[in-house]
This record gives sequence, C-alpha cells and structure tokens, in this order.
Amino acid sequence: MNRRTLLRGAAATLAVPLADVRAGTPHAAKATSALQVAAEEFGRLSPGQAAVCLSVRDSHAARTYRVLADKPLFVGSAVKTFMLGQYLKEVEAGRLSESTQLDVGPAIWSPGSPVFMHLQGTTAATSLLEAMIAHSDNTATDAILKAVGPDRVRQLIASLGYAHTRIPDSTRMLFSYLAGAPEGTDLGWDGMQKMATGSMPGKPRDPMNERQTMQSTATEMSGWYEHVLAGKLFRKPETLQEFKRISAMANAMPMMAPEDTPAYGKGGSIDWEDFHCFSVAGQMVQPGRRSSFCFIVNWRGSDDSVPRMMADFKSRGQRILRLAAQS
Repeated sequence: MNRRTLLRGAAATLAVPLADVRAGTPHAAKATSALQVAAEEFGRLSPGQAAVCLSVRDSHAARTYRVLADKPLFVGSAVKTFMLGQYLKEVEAGRLSESTQLDVGPAIWSPGSPVFMHLQGTTAATSLLEAMIAHSDNTATDAILKAVGPDRVRQLIASLGYAHTRIPDSTRMLFSYLAGAPEGTDLGWDGMQKMATGSMPGKPRDPMNERQTMQSTATEMSGWYEHVLAGKLFRKPETLQEFKRISAMANAMPMMAPEDTPAYGKGGSIDWEDFHCFSVAGQMVQPGRRSSFCFIVNWRGSDDSVPRMMADFKSRGQRILRLAAQS
C-alpha cells in the first residue's frame, strides 16, 4: 500500500565485543577488530537510530558485537517470526494444524499483500505461513494472527523475557491506528483503500508508539534466533525443521548472507510520513559456526532518502556477515 508504501514486505555509537573473546590466533584477532569496525560503521547509518547485534559462536570462541543493541526501534515485519513460532507451537499442542483451511477475503485483506490481495476463499495455514515469511504478505499475517490470537504471541514473547518486542493486534489495526483512528479500530478494507488516496480518519501517528506497533531491539531479535534454532522452543525436532524450512524462504536472507550460505530469518521495513525503517534478523549457519544477527535502522527524511539508505544498509550488513563467515 502506498501511504508512501506502508509496510513493505514488507549520537556516538560503540561496538562492544564480549570480554571473553578467546581469539587465540592473529587471524582471529584481526577478524575481531574488523568486525568491530564494521559494526561501528553500520551504526553511523543513522546515529542514535541504527543498531547491530551479532553473536558468532563456534567451538573456539563466543564473540558478540553490539551497537545500540538494547535500544527499542521499529523493526516492521521482522516480528512476524514470533507469529510463525507461536503457530507452530499451537500445532505441537494439537490446537491447530498446518492443513487447517483459513479464510481469505475482504474481511481480512490488508495493504502490502503481494500473494493474497483480492483472492477470496480458504487456503491451508501452511500457505499463509509461507507467504507471511517469504513475501511478508500482510493478509496472510492477519489470517495467522486471527487463528492463533495476538495475545498468545505476546505471551510467547513475554516468556522469553523480551520486554521491548511488540506486535500489533493485526496489520490492519496497525495501519488504522497510524492513520489516526481510535485504538482498537479496524477501518476495514474500505478504510484501507481510502488511506491509499490520502484520506485519513485523524492525525497520523508515529510508528514508534505504545499501542499498535512493531518494535524490538537488536539484542532481542538476534537472541530469538539463537534460542529457537538451538532447539529450545519446540518439543519436537520436526517442528524445528518446519520453522527452519519456512524461515529459510525469507527473501532478505539471500540478500544479506554470503552466497551459498544457509540463513534463517526475516526482514521488515516501513515508509510512513517522514519515518522510515529497514531491519533484518536471523541466523547464518556454517559448519561448526552459527552467527545470529540483527541489523536495524530508523530515520526521518524524504522518500528520496530511501534508495540510498537501502543500498548502504545492504552493503554494510553484507560486510558484517561476510566478515563473520570468515572470522
């Protein structure tokens, strides 16, 4: 949707490695220094509004690099990974199934839906989960949230001790609130279409708010992937395999990870008024090494600033992951 493309997909900084780096060789020490410099460079994308958390773990070392990693920032659709996780937990518990047929239509259509926009009928939950992660389809997201319940996703987040990660009741509720509607209001598909033409029900709100938002920190987002991919969330190995299968479909992973390097994760973005965001979080896997990461940038500016920021976000994030793969 364009309110200049709603959700697509949808100060000084300091990088602080863990005290116990155990970089036992000159090569390892050089790699650690290069990663620190690269993290600091990423932080300069938007001073005070750009965050990095990178954790590189192998049999010889545990290294973490941080830039504003504990600062809450808007991360957009990156939080959809928690919805995937909770839905699969519901499947494990026998309360839901991936073969369950869920409704799609005007009652649930949402802007930013490259897969399910204008389609009506039912489809298997598996297809909605895949579209939610692979294409960041917001209609698919709202169908999944309706099935699992946003409060159950919030309970999962709270159980992990993540105090700064927030999800909306639905993407349509998020858009309605940002457009100035009272909290709890869903403007419906007609309202979404009016927003596309610039008709707003009230004064537009900031995406960084306490009600309907998609926020987190680099620490919490990277920590989530370290937790879930270590097998600490699901009871059954096949559930983790399904989480990995779907998470590997996210288009942000091949964009950021080195070529032919498996990665699981999710990205997010927004352009709303003069507020913009890019984020990507996940885990890169190599033999004997796992690198969990989160990159976030928020900034204010004209739409003309978006292509350049995207190019810089991509190149600096790629550099960090390339160095992590070589460290």
